[in-house]
Amino acid sequence: MNILIAYATTEGQTRKIAQFCASQCIAKGHSVEVIAATDATDLSLAVFDAAILAGSVHVGKVQDTLAAFAGEHAHGLSAMPSLFLQVSLAAAGEDPAERADLDKIAKAFCETSGWTPTRVLQVAGAFRFTEYDFFKRWAMYWIASQKDEAASHEDTTEYTDWTQLTSDLGAWMNEAEARV
Repeated sequence: MNILIAYATTEGQTRKIAQFCASQCIAKGHSVEVIAATDATDLSLAVFDAAILAGSVHVGKVQDTLAAFAGEHAHGLSAMPSLFLQVSLAAAGEDPAERADLDKIAKAFCETSGWTPTRVLQVAGAFRFTEYDFFKRWAMYWIASQKDEAASHEDTTEYTDWTQLTSDLGAWMNEAEARV
C-alpha cells in the first residue's frame, strides 16, 4: 500500500509517533509519505491507498491545522482505510472520566471535519518540559504533580506505549490490506 501519514504536533511527540508509524509501515513493505499538516497544501489523496492522521490534544481539542486538513480531504479520507491517532497525556491514565473526554474530543474532531476514520486510537504522549515556555512549564509542573510525581521536570518523560502502538498499528494495517 501507499500510505499517507499527516500529523500536527505542538512539542514534537506526535511527530515522533508519526515517524514511528512510518517505520512500522515500511517494515511491512508499504510505501509511506510523512507530512506535517501545515505542509500538506495541494496534496492529492489519489495516489494513496490508506491514511493515518495524528494530532495531539491541547486544551480540549486537536490542532486546528490537522482539523483543516481533515476537513479539506474528508471525502477522500473516508473512502479509504484511515486511522486517527489522538495523542494526549490523559491516554496514559486509567481515569474513566478522562477517557470519556478523549472519546468526546475525537468524536467532535471527526464530526466537525466530516471525516469518518476506520479506527481511532488514543495514544499516550509525553511531558516535554524543555519545549515549554515559562507559563506552560508551570502549568505542566502542576499537571505532572497531580499525575506522576516521578516525571522529570528538567527533561522529557515519555508515556507512549510503543509495544501497544505496534500491535494496534499492525491490526489496522491488516484490516487496511484486506480492504485495498
